Amino acid sequence: MQTEVKMKNLICIEHLKKYFSVKRGLFSSSKYVRAVDNISFDIPKNSTFGLVGESGSGKTTIGRTILRLIEPTSGVIRYLLTDITSINKRELCIFRRKMQIVSQDPYNSLHPRKLVKNIIGEGLKIHFHLSSEEIYKRVKDILEQVGLREEHMFRYPHEFSGGQRQRIAVARALVLKPEFLVLDEPTSSLDVSVQAVILKMLKELKRDFSLTYLFITHDLAIIDYMADYMAVMYLGQIVEIGTKDDIFLTPAHPYTLLLLNSIPYPDPKKKKKKVIPKGEIPSPIDPPPGCRFHTRCPYTKNICLEVEPEISEISDKHFVKCHFPVS
Repeated sequence: MQTEVKMKNLICIEHLKKYFSVKRGLFSSSKYVRAVDNISFDIPKNSTFGLVGESGSGKTTIGRTILRLIEPTSGVIRYLLTDITSINKRELCIFRRKMQIVSQDPYNSLHPRKLVKNIIGEGLKIHFHLSSEEIYKRVKDILEQVGLREEHMFRYPHEFSGGQRQRIAVARALVLKPEFLVLDEPTSSLDVSVQAVILKMLKELKRDFSLTYLFITHDLAIIDYMADYMAVMYLGQIVEIGTKDDIFLTPAHPYTLLLLNSIPYPDPKKKKKKVIPKGEIPSPIDPPPGCRFHTRCPYTKNICLEVEPEISEISDKHFVKCHFPVS
């Protein structure tokens, strides 16, 4: 039964940690930035899992660690039933075909001196050793699927707009026919009108390619449009996790409430009271004792200052890391 449940999930994360060593001086001892600190969650097949939180909360580190672009400090990352933290480089190369990333800045992620056909076709050469004719056809087909034309194969990245560059980045990721895609704020550098077009395209590609997404963003409105499940991160930890509908309709963590309150109304005549958290996010090098959010939480009590809360289930598949969940 447990195996059947795991097979329904494409990605399973168990007690994942990623610490970065920091030295403050020649004679001082090393300290660690706790970028990701003991998190666990599952991503079901063919779903979009949203990861939200402030800048510096550890969202991008999770995405890059899952792909083993950076190595985890400890923990388990399972792709179906395979623990990819323990496989060697040769075996990892096979999983690289199945897991791809689309970065936040399409200009910096594309080689400025390579033609688009070479940027997209490079992965095909490495992984499949196809002929030039086969690569040409695959690149042409994938460009058309992301809304570009054959003639675009013979241009350089600087000749495109931001939205077109992001389409190229998506095409490069999809040409290997992956099953899992990490989307690291893929629309944050684009104009609002272009964002809408790219998000719609990503939804259609997910359906056409039977993809599973990890969608990293700080924009809850995008999560509302894209995600099936979501997790809220604060200072390297997940503070709330569940279906998108559960968290949007019945948020249980004070931090989630504050994030949802920050979403602007589309009607300019409607006004709501702004609730701004006090202080600033603490340093991940020296996080506060007890609940990490207690320094900014409007509902802090004595136990929050000393005892770290356990993550507990408050309803079916809806979990929160708080001593006093908001009802």
